[in-house]
This record gives sequence, C-alpha cells and structure tokens, in this order.
Amino acid sequence: MINSQRLADEFAQLAAINSPPLKESAIAQYLKKRFETLGAEVVFDESANKTGGEVGNMIAYLPSTCLDKEPLLFSVHMDTVDPCGMVVPVLKDGVFSSAGQTILGADDKAGIAEIIETLEIIREQKIPHGEIEVVITVAEEIGLVGAKHLNYELLRSRRGIALDTPGVDWMVLKAPGANRIKAEILGRESHAGVAPEQGVSAILTAGLALSRMRLGRIDFETTANIGTIHGGVARNIVPRHVYMEGEARSHDPVKLKAQTEHMIECLHMAADAMACEIDNETFRPQLKIDMHPDYPSMAVSEDAEIVTLIKRTAAKIGHDLKIRVGGGGSDANMFNANGIETIILGTGMQNVHSVNEKVAVADMVHVVELLVAIIKDN
Repeated sequence: MINSQRLADEFAQLAAINSPPLKESAIAQYLKKRFETLGAEVVFDESANKTGGEVGNMIAYLPSTCLDKEPLLFSVHMDTVDPCGMVVPVLKDGVFSSAGQTILGADDKAGIAEIIETLEIIREQKIPHGEIEVVITVAEEIGLVGAKHLNYELLRSRRGIALDTPGVDWMVLKAPGANRIKAEILGRESHAGVAPEQGVSAILTAGLALSRMRLGRIDFETTANIGTIHGGVARNIVPRHVYMEGEARSHDPVKLKAQTEHMIECLHMAADAMACEIDNETFRPQLKIDMHPDYPSMAVSEDAEIVTLIKRTAAKIGHDLKIRVGGGGSDANMFNANGIETIILGTGMQNVHSVNEKVAVADMVHVVELLVAIIKDN
C-alpha cells in the first residue's frame, strides 16, 4: 500500500531545498504546488507581517469525504536549523544522511514527507475521511515563531498530531513551558594594570552570579541553562559589559516561576556583593534584565480523545506505541494553548540538530502506516 520509493524521493526533494528560519519561500512554494496536486486548498496566513519572514504559515485543507468524521489536524514545520545550506541527502542501505558538513533536515522534513505520502495513499485508495488540515509552520526552530503568530481562526480542528520528535512508536503527551532570560551587566571600566581599584568587573559579577545559580537538571520536571555569555574589550581593561542569555524550563508553572526568579535573584545578589566605594561614592553594577515567556507547557491526558484514537489504532495494526515525556518545546505547545488538543508523534529522525542527522526509509514507512490507519479510524 505504501510506495517506499515515492516516499524516499519526496524526502530527498524536500531535504535539498534550503529553508533556514524566516527564509522559507522556496520550500513554501514547492509545498503549495505539491499539496494542490493532492487535491488540497492551500492558503498562507499573514504571520510574515509580524515575523519579518519571507512567507507566512501554510495551511492545506483536504475536504471531507465522510461527513460523520471530525476534522483532524497534522502539524509540521518547514524550517531547519543551521548549517542547512546546500544539503545533499545521501541514501545508503536504506538510511538517509547528509553528504557534507550540514544537517540533513529530517527535522522536520521527514514529517512533511510522511504526511504527503499518507495523503497520496488516501487519494489512491479512496479512503473515506473527515476534513484534514495540514499546518506547516515557519521559524519553529528559533522559538516556535510561526506557531506563535499563526491565525488560529483559520482552523476548525480541535484535535491534532504534530510530527516532530525523534524515533518511531513514540507519543509525547507532555512538554515543558519555558522562560527566556537576557541580562546585561554594566560594571565600571578602568586600566587593569594602572588602576584596577577604579574598576568593577562585569565579568566577575557574572561569574559570581553563575556560581550561585542552580543550573542543569533541577528536578524531574525542571531544567535551567545559561547558553551564551560574552563581554570585555581587552585583556588589560577591567570589563564594563557582559551579556548573558539563558532559559528555564519546567512542566510545572509554579516551578518555572520559582526557577526564573531564582536566576534573576542571583544576578541581583551578585551585583550587591560587587558594590564598592570608588572616589567616595558607592558604585553598584547595573543590571538590565529582560525576561519573557517563551512558550507554555502542554499536558494532554492519557484519556483524551486523540490519545485514545491513536493508541487504539496503533494496537490494531501491531505498532508498539509508547508514551514519553518531552524535554523541549514544539508547535504542539502552542496548538494546545490555543484549544487544539495535540500530541507529538515520532517521525523516525535521529541525531537531530547535528551533522550526524539521519532517518531510515523503513521508519518513515512505519510512520505512514500509522497515519493512514489513524485517518481510517478517525
């Protein structure tokens, strides 16, 4: 029933199209034509006006052929992480990888190819189905930007499946929410050899703050990280500026709030500790802190209708589907926040966000088998 050669060809075609975040016009135009050949009506929302990208989110509608079936949403994203220029997908022993020093783009083009092959089969086999809505977002990789600005009024579905996690036979029902933290520390510069006592080091202030922060795995629901830090001008100047960026994540909103406040408090405590008298005046390092929510947590009940449907269907076709807890955010977080109960399904991709990324054709076939069965059972 599944045309594995067609599926492999489709993935290779998609992987070869350059699509960094906010520069997805080439792949968007390809996808528009491709979904129209499958009988879908394709529209783009106006999110590009807000994101500054080349194109908005794409929504493909496949009309219902069976009126008693509820609409069902499938979600994927069209952008990839860097390095993504000039990807050359190579198929060896049934496994795709990249030929050069680039990612492959299986995240999330494996999911896109799987949806396309699923719709090919639905059309060829004339399988009755309810309305199918395929949402292909932009700029997912830089903070779910497309999903945050998606026009949700264009959607009718109240249940969805996001194809965007590694492995096969995995279903993610819970994923953490996250807060972003940006901090600028302003110390006092001076000559490090002639008058070090006239300076207050922003780097030392940052180091003191970091030494007090709880980072890494905080508990089974919560993580935190400082991901970038840079500052200073020269080795012989007491540094005035330091810039830091980090995040806190948790499945529990209360814990997320507490961890975020802890990280910010550590910055203030460090600034207090570095305060000193210079020329008979007290100097305290200044802090400019920007904290904003990145995305909300998601938690879909195991008794939810979409979960029951997928578990029942997987068992029927002999797929050993397991549930796991996610550690990162995805577009599914935003769909759930907007009233569309959405789970995340594995696409077969492996080693994502690295030059060692790969995906097996057999795994993509396995996913398509489940998607077709879900649409039949819906």
